Amino acid sequence: MARKKKSYNKNMSAGQMKALVFKYFLKNPKKRIDTNHIANKLNLHNSKEFITTAIAKLAEENMLRSVSEKKYVLNRTSVKDKKGNNSPSPRRSGQSDSKDINRSSKKGLIGRVDATKSGSAYIIIPDHEGDVYVPYHSMNGAINGDEVEVVIKPKKGRKPEGKVTRIVRRNTTHVMGVLKKVKKKVGLVTISSRKLQMEIYVDIKDFNGAVDNDKVLVEITNYGSKENANIWGKVNKIFTDVDDHNFTMESILVENGFSSDYPDDVMQEVAAIPEGLTQAEIDKRRDFREILTFTIDPDTAQDFDDAISYEEKENGDLEIGVHIADVTHYLKPNTALDKEAFNRSTSVYLVDRCIAMLPEKLSNNLCSLVPNVDRPVFSALFTFNKDHKLTSEWFGRGVINSNRRFTYDEGQESLDNPEGLYHRELTVVNKIAHKLRKAKFKAGAIAFESDEIKFKLDENNKPIGVFVKQRKDVHMLIEDFMLLANKRVARYIALKGLGKEIPFIYRIHDVPDKERLSELSVFMEEFGIKMDLSSPEKVAESFNQLSVMSRTSEPHKLLMGLAIRTMSKAVYSSDNIGHYGLHFEHYSHFTSPIRRYSDVICHRILAENLIGDPHRVDKGVLETQCQHISGQERKAMSAERDSIKYKQVEYMADHVGEEYIGIISGMIDRGVFVELDETKAEGMILFSSFPEAYDLDGGRYKAVGKKTKQEIRMGDKIKVRIEDVDILNRRIELELVAFGAELEKN
Repeated sequence: MARKKKSYNKNMSAGQMKALVFKYFLKNPKKRIDTNHIANKLNLHNSKEFITTAIAKLAEENMLRSVSEKKYVLNRTSVKDKKGNNSPSPRRSGQSDSKDINRSSKKGLIGRVDATKSGSAYIIIPDHEGDVYVPYHSMNGAINGDEVEVVIKPKKGRKPEGKVTRIVRRNTTHVMGVLKKVKKKVGLVTISSRKLQMEIYVDIKDFNGAVDNDKVLVEITNYGSKENANIWGKVNKIFTDVDDHNFTMESILVENGFSSDYPDDVMQEVAAIPEGLTQAEIDKRRDFREILTFTIDPDTAQDFDDAISYEEKENGDLEIGVHIADVTHYLKPNTALDKEAFNRSTSVYLVDRCIAMLPEKLSNNLCSLVPNVDRPVFSALFTFNKDHKLTSEWFGRGVINSNRRFTYDEGQESLDNPEGLYHRELTVVNKIAHKLRKAKFKAGAIAFESDEIKFKLDENNKPIGVFVKQRKDVHMLIEDFMLLANKRVARYIALKGLGKEIPFIYRIHDVPDKERLSELSVFMEEFGIKMDLSSPEKVAESFNQLSVMSRTSEPHKLLMGLAIRTMSKAVYSSDNIGHYGLHFEHYSHFTSPIRRYSDVICHRILAENLIGDPHRVDKGVLETQCQHISGQERKAMSAERDSIKYKQVEYMADHVGEEYIGIISGMIDRGVFVELDETKAEGMILFSSFPEAYDLDGGRYKAVGKKTKQEIRMGDKIKVRIEDVDILNRRIELELVAFGAELEKN
């Protein structure tokens, strides 16, 4: 029989409510708690306002501390001081003691600035639930991307706020803008973008040939001080005859900390690298040149870093090789080239271009597995029996000569057509891939499905069409074998240590936060979806059921996106906790060293451990590298999203006044975001545009009309009109046409 919740007197005094709430926090000293949580646990649904007041009062008294916009945790240091309780338990790496965010604290939390257009910012702090909002007047000179120390103020209003107390590191070193001569010997570069609003003064001696109204790249040389807040810089590059498109794309790179140029010393090293392989080098490697080998990549790809080989053995076994460009053959440790590759850590893919981690001579030539040319590779060779069961594996350096370069469309055509080139071989490989995929999902992997937006551009790079990329068998075939190689390489290193760890670079993914999932599951039930949160395995099953629904339903596709947002982000780490989303105990990145420095590290450690006794690198140094690479990956993803948003907004600029059907994709206090079905562009409608005022629920999944009690929910269909488009700030303003019952009539 289910245990009945204890019922409390709904008419208790404010003091009694405060005592009751504090008692609950004492019983759950590590739990992050909000009003709804307490109301549910204590059966006080009619007293939420009084619970909120009690929490606010306890926070003012420093008995609780804010950890996000609505959640609090017991301030155990303060409780100890006042009540004589035991000291708090040791913190996990990356978490802060409660004293870090006391009103009188001298130390704060360390995080990264994510600036808003208004000049305020959110500070993103690792291992801290919720970002910390900092108003403009409390930024203390910090700008977007800076690493800062922030102290959280006790909550007074609805939103907890912080104050930047120290700039730990400046991460914005270059900016782009238009140079204006404001004095005889001084110029001013005004930066006005979605992420940066600032002015850079330039002394005439640092113009470096630039003249009034030139578009320039400026290196910041002085960030100013309390006495003189002016920021100074020097012109590094002048953009002549560059159109708005290319200037914006370059600006997106710079805003996110990347550059399309490489230092001179790097290019000198690259120029000195000889082309071709010597016979002596080939003799050191396993020779796969006579075995059928092919690559399958996007039609626009120029860097081919993986190939598949296929060989049927006399005993009926099948050997399938996953051959990866041997970047480490050219990329030697501690060279200028290696340091630049690590600093970048990743290639950046914008709408119309790739800014490669490695200069073109390497990325598109020497390292690229182009057809009919001998290329050095790092290989993972897998043997399958007649039942397509994996029976053995081999890792080592090799040399290949690819027979054919397929685009994805060409590969799919050969797979579908019995007369297609290598149809039989592709069919067998595809059958094994299906078996690998089935086993992965049976074990508990999650099917992450999300739309990938692509654009059709005219000769001037103006978007004239938007479409969603289709995933077919040939895409997943390559993906499945890359996953196999990544998993087995990581497993090999883990077992090689014989019980004593070999420090390695793992790709890890933590389990979801149960409280965030709980909030989401309540909303999911309104769509008839029951999420089982009893274990991580059951959560994965629920996600996969939702994924199946999302393939044929736009609202469910949105819900899948919301579900993914509740999950931790995959990162690189020297501490292996496994990969929850893939349900792999061991997982690394081995298959893309042309575009990911993580894979370069993987290759180097693997190479040192293929023969002889285990070789161990310094784990502390490795973890620092992992954190840097993870940070660069986030920046690259931000740049990619910025370029997509820019092109979406540019496309919609030609459609102002037109009406579209969309779905509500997000909610904030001021209004709702709408994703348009046709273009996947997202715009905003203010609540003030609706027929009545609305109250936003705690989870921000729905809003309720104050008069009619009509609900607007995430995933609801809505008809809108494009009211205005701001390309510079990448913003689309929408006007309400119809929703709810009115939309059904239309």
